[in-house]
Amino acid sequence: MKAMIKSATVLFAAMTISVNAFAQETKKPASPAATATGKIKDANITIAYSSPSVKDRKIWGDLVAYDKVWRAGANEATTFETDKDITVQGKKLAKGKYSFFLIPKASGTWTAIFNKEAKQWGSYDYKEAQDALRVDVKTKALPTKQETLVYKVNSSGFTMDWDKISVPVEIK
Repeated sequence: MKAMIKSATVLFAAMTISVNAFAQETKKPASPAATATGKIKDANITIAYSSPSVKDRKIWGDLVAYDKVWRAGANEATTFETDKDITVQGKKLAKGKYSFFLIPKASGTWTAIFNKEAKQWGSYDYKEAQDALRVDVKTKALPTKQETLVYKVNSSGFTMDWDKISVPVEIK
C-alpha cells in the first residue's frame, strides 16, 4: 500500500512539473523578436528587432519620449545590416551591421541613427561618438492603427510602423 501511495505521489509530482514546464515554453513574450529582410537594388538588407504592442497605451511623447534616443523597438537595440555600401536619405553608409535608433519629435521630422556598436541593450549605453550616420526623416500618419511595431523593407528603403505613425527611410 505504501509503495502504491509513493508511486501515485511521484506520478502526480512529475505530471505537475511537466504541465508547468510546458506552459512556460508556450507563453508568448510581450515583445517577440522579429526580422525584416529585403533587397534594395543589389544590397541585401536585414533589420532585427523586438516588436512591442500598443496595448491601449499612449506611445509617442509618453511611453516613447520625444527628443530622446529610442532603441526603435523593445529589448535589445534594433539592428540594421547591409551587405553593400548604400545611401540613406542621400548620405553614404558603408556596408556593415549597425544598431538603429530614432529620436522621435512632436514636429514630425525625426532623426534616424545608424550606430557602429551593433550589440546594445536598449539605448542605455548609446554613445553619439559611435554614430556612423544621422539623417532626418519625415514621418507619415498611418490610415489605421498598427498594433504591433513592424519594419518593412521595400524597393525604396524601409519603414517602421507603429501606433499611428510610419517612419519611412529612403535607401539607394
